[in-house]
Amino acid sequence: VQLVESGGGSVQAGGSLRVSCAAFGYTRSFSCMGWFREFPGKDREGVATIDVDGVTSYADSVKGRFTISQDNAKNTLYLQMNSLKPEDTAMYYCAARWGGALGSWCRVETGYKYWGQGTQVTVSS
Repeated sequence: VQLVESGGGSVQAGGSLRVSCAAFGYTRSFSCMGWFREFPGKDREGVATIDVDGVTSYADSVKGRFTISQDNAKNTLYLQMNSLKPEDTAMYYCAARWGGALGSWCRVETGYKYWGQGTQVTVSS
């Protein structure tokens, strides 16, 4: 399994970005897929996830601003980020796993076996 992110970049506060994650090399739906972000010196935070039943879960800090979606025909996961803030600046990673609890439990980093290489999102004030 390979996950390849794209679409990060730099934007001013209030702007929007969409990051994408193309998945390769699998034949059955993942239990959970999602986006995590990492701030320097801190653990990764589960930003937004979606499970095999289509249930989404968001970190409180991004609710109402970020939207996770997937295109099964293209095997691609998206994260639309609107009203970006400087505190959203981080490295964003796509991740996927099979097994484990679903729903909001998808935002727990433990158990994810597959990770992308990350894409940097920088929001300037």
